[in-house]
Amino acid sequence: MGNPKAFLEIHRQEAGYRPIQDRIHDFSEVEQTLNTRERKLQASRCMDCGIPFCHWACPLGNKPPEWNDALYKGDWELAYRLLNATNPFPEFTGRICPALCEKACVLNCYNHEPTTNREDEAAITEAAFREGYIQPHSNIQRNGKKVAVIGAGPAGLAAASDLNLMGYTVTVFEKNEAAGGLLRYGIPNFKLNKAVINRRIKLLEQEGIEFRYGEAVDLGTLGDPRISYDAYVIATGTPTARDLKAPGRELKGVHFALELLSQQNRVLAGMEFGRDERITAKGKDVLVIGGGDTGSDCIGTAHRQGCKSVTQIEIMPKPVEGPEDPQNPWPNWPRTLKTTSSHEEGCTRRWNINTLEFLGKDGKLTGVKVQEIDWKPNPAGGRPIMVEKGQPEIIKAELCLLAMGFLKPEHPEYPQNVFVCGDSANGASLVVRAMASGKQTAQKVNKFLSK
Repeated sequence: MGNPKAFLEIHRQEAGYRPIQDRIHDFSEVEQTLNTRERKLQASRCMDCGIPFCHWACPLGNKPPEWNDALYKGDWELAYRLLNATNPFPEFTGRICPALCEKACVLNCYNHEPTTNREDEAAITEAAFREGYIQPHSNIQRNGKKVAVIGAGPAGLAAASDLNLMGYTVTVFEKNEAAGGLLRYGIPNFKLNKAVINRRIKLLEQEGIEFRYGEAVDLGTLGDPRISYDAYVIATGTPTARDLKAPGRELKGVHFALELLSQQNRVLAGMEFGRDERITAKGKDVLVIGGGDTGSDCIGTAHRQGCKSVTQIEIMPKPVEGPEDPQNPWPNWPRTLKTTSSHEEGCTRRWNINTLEFLGKDGKLTGVKVQEIDWKPNPAGGRPIMVEKGQPEIIKAELCLLAMGFLKPEHPEYPQNVFVCGDSANGASLVVRAMASGKQTAQKVNKFLSK
């Protein structure tokens, strides 16, 4: 390593976010960047630890010690080549990955100041685009076989990219009007500017991948010999959100989180919606049910739409506060309290809250009846038992967003030349895991078609 003592001399420095009163008035990315000198100093902190747990923790098998060392030495092109060797789209993960590698970093165990791998990754990739190190692969030798990828989310894009570079003629079918999946329609622009997705899609098109938008494929027809593809990759994600079948669910003002998030992203892309179609938090008290990242995205979106207030409730207990989780120790991911940029913008957060009923007047939501609960150990083992605590109460809300996760799809038995990957195969998870699954599936397809 270039500076083996840097981790002792230089503290972790994050770029941080734009000021709250600035960022809540637009949908531009909230995260800032460090200057080149500071970024190289942060990269120098990646120590020669001998056993780099970051390799093990990253689903893609990224190798931060290698590309951090190149970054520290000022070789940005080499840093990108090393990064791109395992990660097909580091501009995505560099913005939205929870950085499993950082929680497994030896420095996280040492002083809870892990290397800034995620931010370094984003900086390396942006420099590579800016300096022209990233160019379309040319002279790809075609092998005469065709593969259809169904779904243009992170898993489908990763599979399509690898298969294309292997020489297959790849066609990507996407039911929506543009590629990206949840990258485009689920993650707000203030976390991931959609121009970043467009830039990568343009590159993939230049490399020979065909994208067909607005085409929903009937999965029951896959393997039909009359359809001229040698193999199929299903990467349709988890389209069904988990619902809450409480009385009053039909009231106007109760929506799935993605109804709000996808519509807002489409509005920013120039799409118009009628007054009755538009979902907006403007001037409203908003309740978000669900304590995960999707719920956090709803909070940030509600602020930017001009809400009056936001409350977020979660049925599970409050996570441990602090950097360590006794129930899930290093180098595993610590299940600790997470405060996002959206939470910082203003939000009442509550845990151990069960939703009983949606209340309304004239068909419109006015509030939600909730009940504080406790979780008791189950004598028979398994899931703890929920018990009521205190009296039911009403949370005022004119807009309620359900952000309780997604249901894992069920698939029939497909022909041998059909492969399922990403969330569609494994259930809702991280973008980095979806990309890793897409790459693994590309290898399976290649092995099958090479027989």
